Amino acid sequence: MTFVETPLAGAFVVELEPIHDERGFFARAWCEREFAEHDLKARWVQSNISFNKTAGTLRGLHYQAPPHAEAKLVRCTRGSVYDVIVDLRRGSRTFKQHWAVKLTLENRRMLYIPEHFAHGFLTLRDETEVFYQMSDAYEPSCTRGIRWNDPGLRISWPGEIRVISEKDRNYADFSG
Repeated sequence: MTFVETPLAGAFVVELEPIHDERGFFARAWCEREFAEHDLKARWVQSNISFNKTAGTLRGLHYQAPPHAEAKLVRCTRGSVYDVIVDLRRGSRTFKQHWAVKLTLENRRMLYIPEHFAHGFLTLRDETEVFYQMSDAYEPSCTRGIRWNDPGLRISWPGEIRVISEKDRNYADFSG
């Protein structure tokens, strides 16, 4: 695997290093040692799948507050997403800044998202599936969110928002 640091410290795009032959390819998608060598959370306690029927589905921006803050490893296993992260770490040089990457079935990239980051995505194709691994279990009392179009964040989503949950639509702007 290749770890490419994003402009937001501690967040990485993880790229596979496939070994090709006549059958197709083989690639390592997870290695506790390699993640630990990059000082990344290397213990996953929960995995989730998000299936999205329609292109233009927006999910986010979500995070979990302490004591259940979670790191995430996200991969698009079908279709395509525009994946956005926002640094919520007070005192960070990139506090309140966002960064985005396109994750697709074809590029097989993964996004490592540290604790104290908000995360969301917009589907770019119908029938898109996203696979998540989390470092802490879901805790409803710690669930938080930021409005997807918070003017203070200035996120430029690359398409029309066609489907969004009432909860995601009504999150407040980030006050931190």
